[in-house]
Amino acid sequence: MRLDKFLKVSRIIKRRSVAKEIADKGRIQINDKVSKSSSEVRAGDTLVIAFGNKTLTLRIDAIKETTKKDDAEEMYTILSETSNNSSDAE
Repeated sequence: MRLDKFLKVSRIIKRRSVAKEIADKGRIQINDKVSKSSSEVRAGDTLVIAFGNKTLTLRIDAIKETTKKDDAEEMYTILSETSNNSSDAE
């Protein structure tokens, strides 16, 4: 499945266009490689997503074409979530 579609279906990112934009800016890595929105993802892959103020590391557990909101979290496991907020040093 394409990276941008996975992010939308799993509801990690709400809109596919936003997922595509983030990926194409080089802010998403699949298995430690910077990836484009068209990159293929598979179960077992590790994603690192750099949002504006946090970095999310997760493992893909399942690939589903469609899913209900309640089942979306079963598609991945969050391995770590770190804040990039510089105001913590104050």
